[in-house]
Amino acid sequence: MKYNQSKAPSIIRQALQVNKKPFPWLKAFSAGVAAALPVMIGLFFGSLQYGLIAGLGGFTFLYVFNIPYAQRAKKIGSVVLGLTFVTYLGTISAPYPLAVAILMGIIGAVAIFIFGALKIAGPSAIFFVLVFAMATGMPINPDEAFLRAGLVFLSGCLSWILAMVGWLYNPNGPESGVVTRVYLQLAELMDSIGTKRFNEAKHKMMQVLIESEETLSVSYIPWKTTDMFNRLYLLNMFANELFISVVENFSNIDKTLPKEFGQQVQMIANSINKRGKREKRVILQQENMEMEMHVRKLFAIINNANEVLEEPIGNVERSIQFDKASLKTIFMGAFDKNSIVLISSVRFGVITAIAAIIAYQFEFVRSYWVPLSCVAVMSGATIVATLHRAIQRFLGTIIGIAIAGIILTFHPTGFVIALFILLLTFITELFIVKNYGLAALFFTPNALLMAESTSQGSFNFTYFAQARFIDIVIGSAIGLVGVYIVGRKSASSRIPHLLSKTLRSQAQFLMVLFSNQGEGFDARKSRERMKMRTNLTNLETLYNTALGEIPPNRKALDYYWSILFSTRHLGYLLEKCSKETSRSKLSDERLAQLLYSFETMANATSRGVPTKQLTIPEIDGYLSIKKEIEFLQKELATRV
Repeated sequence: MKYNQSKAPSIIRQALQVNKKPFPWLKAFSAGVAAALPVMIGLFFGSLQYGLIAGLGGFTFLYVFNIPYAQRAKKIGSVVLGLTFVTYLGTISAPYPLAVAILMGIIGAVAIFIFGALKIAGPSAIFFVLVFAMATGMPINPDEAFLRAGLVFLSGCLSWILAMVGWLYNPNGPESGVVTRVYLQLAELMDSIGTKRFNEAKHKMMQVLIESEETLSVSYIPWKTTDMFNRLYLLNMFANELFISVVENFSNIDKTLPKEFGQQVQMIANSINKRGKREKRVILQQENMEMEMHVRKLFAIINNANEVLEEPIGNVERSIQFDKASLKTIFMGAFDKNSIVLISSVRFGVITAIAAIIAYQFEFVRSYWVPLSCVAVMSGATIVATLHRAIQRFLGTIIGIAIAGIILTFHPTGFVIALFILLLTFITELFIVKNYGLAALFFTPNALLMAESTSQGSFNFTYFAQARFIDIVIGSAIGLVGVYIVGRKSASSRIPHLLSKTLRSQAQFLMVLFSNQGEGFDARKSRERMKMRTNLTNLETLYNTALGEIPPNRKALDYYWSILFSTRHLGYLLEKCSKETSRSKLSDERLAQLLYSFETMANATSRGVPTKQLTIPEIDGYLSIKKEIEFLQKELATRV
């Protein structure tokens, strides 16, 4: 979102703010079951220790988010294998502290890189490092490596089953949810035409369309498409057509559309998950004769979307084509020297390893808590978020230790421990969406309870709690210092270079779209398209990271905001154009003009000077692309 130039609250006040997201009751309860059930099964077979080890696999469920089940199955399955592997690795490396420290850094760096490159939502590296660290803190016995890893694997499989239960009764739930949001946002866009809200609504619309395209793409299984999926695919296609039509024909008008347009689109959104009788269509009146042709076009597309909803599901058929980037393409794009994903992962790994080396060198009690605290603090996406995490973790831990003290005074045993794990995990997941500090109130006693239960009387609670408090303070301090020194300006300083790369890649893609590339050429599978997509993704991530730098350059961030939006929108338009098989070919002269205009913009950006205002040639049938290039050139001319 656009950088707010008004005076922001203090860092401490921001850290203590509680957001208004709804409580995830079902996910929180399922997470508690996933954590506690393996412990209960272990107790049933007479081994609390093995049950607690298996409980580590329950962290798998914390990676469950509302994504398509096809993607969820692969993601959660990969997490299970990852946690199993780090358990084995932690067990065999436990006798060698230096190896443990280095491996902890490597595990953190690899996890951060993979999650960042694939843009996977979730807690990223923290639980991989946590499980590895806890495995090193168990009684040293490399011979049990396979046993411990096997217990974690079985528990992780249980979490996988819990994560996939929803597929049985609502297999297309995530996909229908995102397409519903597309039409709700489209209704808002229709209502904003001719008002000051139009540009903001246009940006939100483009973002949700990109999300829906990605969601449908990852859920698409070529050999097993359902009728409902076909319906959602068509609805999403018509939503894209409506958006492009609005942008091309209604961006610069000062009159609003008839309210019936927004109402009709809203009706489609409300009907996507409903069966049976639907309301009558609203009759649209043509009030502005000058706009009549464009209005009729919008009405025709809305009619097509309505027909998709009204036809019997069995009659909805469509040739579906998605072109997914290969893992190699994605990872190679993220492995660029200017990629903030690569920079963040290397920074994360190095600082984690340093924290671990310090902890083991000074022989702290439960040394792994120092790097764990460091990892938890660094899990903030930006420096500001890192400061928030440190404040929240500090305050939450103090109170959490007190809560743990109350629980442990009752000396819980057996199934009482399992019930406490269930309850504390449930409350933690309930509050993690509200504020990390609130969650720390409960995951701190949860961790102390598990650690005290597995220590077999080696430490008394007072000593244990004091040691944990010291470790958290030291680990948080290392994380804060490391992130501030290494990353305070690493994002904003790279924006001009990456922006110029993005502009050049868009020029290359535009050239292959509108020039003769020979028989059988498919622009959707071209290197130019993949390169443009990678650069756009890296640029957006870089900008979001720069928002959290200290101190932020407010003028520069505000300047780049409109440019980022324009490049993103231009990329979206080029993507949609590439799906069409009958594109017009531009003359060499027009292509040369276009390439020269892009190179002028890219060169001016890298040098930090305003770009020249050049004439953009007509692109037959694609007025919106021409308009967007002109807008982008205009924005780049107002250099701060």
